Amino acid sequence: MEGFLKMAEIQGVLLVYLIVGFIARKVKIITPETRPSYTNFVIYILLPCMIFMSFSEQITSEQLKSTMILLMISFTVAIFSYILGKVLFRNYPYRRRSLMQYGTLISNSAFAGMPMIYYAYGELGLFYASIYIIPLRILMWSAGISLFTEADFRTKVKNVLLNPGIIAVELGAARMLLQVPIHPSLSTALKSVGNATMPMSMILIGTILAEISIRDLLDRDVVYMTVLRLILLPGIVLLALKAIGTDPLITAVTVLLTGMPVGSTAAILAEKYGADFSFGSKIVFTTTILSLITVPVLSIFL
Repeated sequence: MEGFLKMAEIQGVLLVYLIVGFIARKVKIITPETRPSYTNFVIYILLPCMIFMSFSEQITSEQLKSTMILLMISFTVAIFSYILGKVLFRNYPYRRRSLMQYGTLISNSAFAGMPMIYYAYGELGLFYASIYIIPLRILMWSAGISLFTEADFRTKVKNVLLNPGIIAVELGAARMLLQVPIHPSLSTALKSVGNATMPMSMILIGTILAEISIRDLLDRDVVYMTVLRLILLPGIVLLALKAIGTDPLITAVTVLLTGMPVGSTAAILAEKYGADFSFGSKIVFTTTILSLITVPVLSIFL
């Protein structure tokens, strides 16, 4: 019950950020024309700083072993999600099929998930989350993009290698393993910048939600996607990890990141590649709002 209350409190904070973003969009402080600049600011500056600073602690041999286990679990979950989406939605028309398969594979684990993990489980939780998202970032910019378009192998590799989150993980890991010192002023500044990731990312999601009409959400496929993303996938992962006796913190990080809403990039990619942008926005909206309820409920079973 304590975990539920703590997670509910965190989700309450996220809700406030969403409302701020909603208002900012309604009064045109942030518009569809200016939002990409804010999004890039989060992706290329705030989030990498947060990821980099998650590698501040000295890693023990036991934690190093845990990271290897975490990577295997993450790859397994990602591959399972990819295959599941391919099977479940293979007969859907392209404009929805691509979105539903992408939504099954990619959750909002970085934008919304990592800040939440940090607030709930501290530096070690954030470190594990940074490791966990590596396979997801790789698949997001390779298999994920291929669901919308047939990108060549060179483009896929380039997308992965130049992803700012992956670069931050590489630099952070190198710093931690080599014990490279950082001046306290720089360390404090980087940590402060990284801490802005949670409010800024949720504010931006709020601006997207402000453009959705509630009455347009009465869609069977939206419900289907919501149940799959927020309940079935994390439920399956939870049962599997409990069955094999995985470390509680690894289980918590894995289940909560799996139970995150559909990644906001779904709507962006839909607009870019001619999929159903309206439907993409609906599933982002619905899963984001309902995750404020489902995530605390999931924490009861961790």
